[in-house]
Amino acid sequence: MGILDALFGRTNPVRPDLDQLFGVPSAALTLEAGAGFRPTGLGSVCFASVEGGAFDEVERQVRALLDADTERGGVPVEASKDGYGYSWLLARHAPGELPELVNDLHAVNSELEAHGFGPQLLCSLVGFRDAAGRRPLALVYLYKRGTFYPFAPMPGGGEKRDSPLELEVNAMLGNDLRLEKDLTRWFPVWGAPGL
Repeated sequence: MGILDALFGRTNPVRPDLDQLFGVPSAALTLEAGAGFRPTGLGSVCFASVEGGAFDEVERQVRALLDADTERGGVPVEASKDGYGYSWLLARHAPGELPELVNDLHAVNSELEAHGFGPQLLCSLVGFRDAAGRRPLALVYLYKRGTFYPFAPMPGGGEKRDSPLELEVNAMLGNDLRLEKDLTRWFPVWGAPGL
């Protein structure tokens, strides 16, 4: 960053740092101790689909990488598209296998990035539920920002957020994750696989 950038308030964009995903298991311990939320074992990666054989081949490789767990008794990865046309890959693990889930999410992001499709990556999320199993919560990783934010839809459907819970979780996880400071970037991910 040069002196003119500093004078005019311009900053360099934050570069994606996929290794930030490895902070989620530590954050999960904080979430459980502080608010009673436990991992569900579900996580997903969202990306903008691209037409063409090269992208289809990479997507096939990513699915094969995650489906390899099925030979060891795991559940295959599930692909879907949302109402906005974005593609999602959902990985499933037992709730106690959060490090393995994070490894899968990291592998998907890394594989897409390594093949030049980093610009298509949007976010990854890891699902949590309260002790009663009624309140959903996701830790959402924004690929292009290299930051996390909590997303807590209100139970019972509809498109309402539990903003007080999101702010509470955000304050709780400041030592565990690089959190998104710009609240306008806390985008809702209604109906996201893994929530």
